[in-house]
Amino acid sequence: MQYGICPLSIVPLRVSPSHESEMTSQLLYGEHFKILEERSQWCRIRGAADDYEAWVNNLQIYKISQEEFFEIEESPLELLSDLIDHITDKEGLLMPIAMGSVLNFVQKLQHQFEGESLSGQLQKENLVNTALLYLNAPHLWGGKTAFGIDCSGLAQMVYKLNGYNLKRKAAEQAKQGEALSFIEESEAGDLAFFDDNEGIINHVGIMMNDNYIIHVHGKVRIDRIDHSGIFNVDFRKHTHKLRVIKKIL
Repeated sequence: MQYGICPLSIVPLRVSPSHESEMTSQLLYGEHFKILEERSQWCRIRGAADDYEAWVNNLQIYKISQEEFFEIEESPLELLSDLIDHITDKEGLLMPIAMGSVLNFVQKLQHQFEGESLSGQLQKENLVNTALLYLNAPHLWGGKTAFGIDCSGLAQMVYKLNGYNLKRKAAEQAKQGEALSFIEESEAGDLAFFDDNEGIINHVGIMMNDNYIIHVHGKVRIDRIDHSGIFNVDFRKHTHKLRVIKKIL
């Protein structure tokens, strides 16, 4: 088994080994992974935090040893807490990195970082405050940053920044945690899942107080939620059908 880490700011993960293939997620700076298959220009990887599998270009990864991989695994992650900051590479050049980037491997990459970071598990009450940092970020399928993010990416990144791991896709996240029977049982920070007409879960949002929800629909936005689903305050209609609310913490 080979291992790697992302040495660049934001790297696309794709369905198949081609630059023209659909982007389904992203690697942020410092995120580590296992290499499952290697070709001349592409690798199929599995993310260490969420087991998500996809293809990444070989020019955009940095291989590490098994010992280094498990060193990261066994250490609390140090994460960038600002929306954007910079690291200095070994040539002395600045490279922007996004909130949620992992800083554990900075020195071994011969990089320097002098900004603010956070580590450890925070209280559940902090989840909504973290989600609000992404408010108005545009929807981007597969995105994980304030410059473009999708619904499950928002949930995953908010929980990651508070010290908890979520799977990458909404349908996988819906298998985590404890299901609640009624919306009145929910607390701020719980996850609400929504399905399509075929019963397939295709959307997730983060519950707020007083029957509000923060989610991604065109952009990261706040809407009302009731027993039927999300009520879009701009369109004055329900846009997503509620399936289940899960308590993760």
